[in-house]
Amino acid sequence: MRHARPIVVILASLALSGCMTTSSFFGPGVPPPPPSIDAVVYGGPGDVTGGIPGPSPAVAAALVKADDPDPPYTLDSGDRLRVMVYGQDGLTNTYAVDAAGRITLPLIGGVPARGRTTADLSKVIAARLRDGYLREPHVAVEVEAYRPFFILGEVTFPGQYPFVAHMTAETAVAIAGGFTPRAYRWEVEVTRPTPQGPVRLKGPPMTPVRPGDTVVISERWF
Repeated sequence: MRHARPIVVILASLALSGCMTTSSFFGPGVPPPPPSIDAVVYGGPGDVTGGIPGPSPAVAAALVKADDPDPPYTLDSGDRLRVMVYGQDGLTNTYAVDAAGRITLPLIGGVPARGRTTADLSKVIAARLRDGYLREPHVAVEVEAYRPFFILGEVTFPGQYPFVAHMTAETAVAIAGGFTPRAYRWEVEVTRPTPQGPVRLKGPPMTPVRPGDTVVISERWF
C-alpha cells in the first residue's frame, strides 16, 4: 500500500499532461483544421457532413444549369420589329432586321440589332436620336414577328416555317405535316444559334424550340 500512492500520482500526472498537450496543439478558441475537398465531396475521414457524399462536379453543374432562368431573347436576321418613338410619327414604324443584323431608321441610318435585346436596342436608338436630332427621345421596341425556325429529316414537309409562341419540337413536327413512317419519334435534335456559336441539343419531343432553331428528326433503324 505504501507504493500504491506514488503510482496513482504518476498516472494522474501523465493523464493531465496528455490533456494539456491536446489543448495546446489547437490553442484556446482555435478550431480544428478544415476537412479536405475529397472528404466533403466523397465522404470519408474528416467529413463534416456525417459521411453523406456530396454531388459529383458533373451533377452539380447540371443542377446549376437547371436552375438558371431562360436567357432573354436576342435579335437576329429575320426578326420584324415595331419601333415606337413617342411624338414622332415619321420614325414610328415596322423595321426588319436585315442579313447584316441591322435595322435602318430615318435620320440615324443603320443600327446594329443582332445579339441585342429589345431593351438594349431601344437605348441605342434613343442615344442616336439624342445626338443632334431630338432633345429627349422616348423609344420602345417590341418584336412584331419572330424569325422563322427550320425543320429537317423525317417529317412530311421539311423546310422553313414561321415561329409561334410556346413552340416545342412536337409542335414543329405537327406544323411540318407530322412524322414520316420511318421517323424516330422518341428523340429530337435541335441546333440553336448563340453568340458563342451553334449549340446542338438532344431531347424528347417536348423540347422547347426558339426562333432560328433547326429541328432534325432522325430515321429509325428498326
